Amino acid sequence: METRVALIGIIVGNRQESAKLNEILHEYGQYVVGRMGVPYKDKDINVISLIVDAPQDVISALSGKLGMLPDVSTKTIYPPMPQ
Repeated sequence: METRVALIGIIVGNRQESAKLNEILHEYGQYVVGRMGVPYKDKDINVISLIVDAPQDVISALSGKLGMLPDVSTKTIYPPMPQ
């Protein structure tokens, strides 16, 4: 099955959601290429950049599950498709 590379930007507004978030990321761990998390203490949020290489439906499912968590926002971006 064809895979795509994507960057999922995640903003966590409530640290109590971190356990659920990490559980979901662990579930999709085979698709994770890299992850960087930065706590932004001045604004009381955490910002996570997640690079994945997965089929399109898996990326959508992962982003959707994360976005359904309370106080968690996600945005997924993809590189341009080759012509």
